[in-house]
Amino acid sequence: MKWTIPNTLTTLRLLAAPAVPVMFLYFNRPWADWFALTLFVSAAITDYFDGYLARLWKQESKFGTMLDPIADKAMVVIALMVLTGFTGMNSGLNPYLILPATVILFREVFVGGLREYLGAKAGLLKVTKLAKWKTTAQMVAIAILFLGTGLEHIEAVRLQGKTVEQYADLVSKGLVTPIPFCGTRDCSSYATWAGLMLIWVAAALTAVTGWDYFAKSLPHLRD
Repeated sequence: MKWTIPNTLTTLRLLAAPAVPVMFLYFNRPWADWFALTLFVSAAITDYFDGYLARLWKQESKFGTMLDPIADKAMVVIALMVLTGFTGMNSGLNPYLILPATVILFREVFVGGLREYLGAKAGLLKVTKLAKWKTTAQMVAIAILFLGTGLEHIEAVRLQGKTVEQYADLVSKGLVTPIPFCGTRDCSSYATWAGLMLIWVAAALTAVTGWDYFAKSLPHLRD
């Protein structure tokens, strides 16, 4: 195999996937959240450039074609594991995150099993444009959710048991200093709800593409 820039970018994206939870082992929050967010977004950007450069420079390879969807799935699955772990530790499992995450994980395992079973016929399940949009929606949603966890940790320290209204009153009296950009607003809630809405959109796209792949493979599953 020849190491090209597109293949290198794909490999780095795959290695970045397990590095996301590692951030929380070696750094304190919220720094771990920001490092994980930066790493995830940087890796997600390579998902566009590796394919674009491979086509531009005519460096498409079987290795890259095989590894690209694996790297994408590893990023999404591991990041969702980290995010659902946060909800479990802080205030119990959040059904608004657990349900779409379950749909996404189930679909990835199911389609992976279909491809493995079909073997040489797995080419029938080529990545569609809708599947690419699905991956984009997943990555954008996860990035916003990581932003929400980082802001949530900052605001938990900032509020120290006070309500947002009580904190705003202290700010108006000059007793405390608001954090940059957020002021007295609960920024983490905005980011978290935006991320949750997007992850539901991503889950819907994931379910549709999963059904599409199943329908395509159905003739080959009949005895």
